[in-house]
Amino acid sequence: MQEPRTGSSPGRSRKPGKRLAPSEKYEVFVQVLTQQATQREAAGKWQVDRSTVVHICRTARQGALDALAAAVPGRPGMTAEAAELAEARAELERLRATVTEQAVALHLHQGKSRWD
Repeated sequence: MQEPRTGSSPGRSRKPGKRLAPSEKYEVFVQVLTQQATQREAAGKWQVDRSTVVHICRTARQGALDALAAAVPGRPGMTAEAAELAEARAELERLRATVTEQAVALHLHQGKSRWD
């Protein structure tokens, strides 16, 4: 009789996954990125599956791209919304100054009638 299959391939047992801390995931990513280790070597060193290393690298890459896309040049520490709000406030102030200037010019040109 044959033994019942428990895994996806005969003769291989799946070991439980090891959870890495965020700092360890970063180290794995840096090692693969800087070519200090291949994905296979990094998986062996950190005792995780190769698919875990691939997932870590993919997630880190996407996170970096998202952070770069959200960055507004010349405004460190500001979110896109904060930068847009600051720009809108500057435009509002410019428009206020223009309206005030036009009101003064109109007053000087037409004069003011007496309020008796």
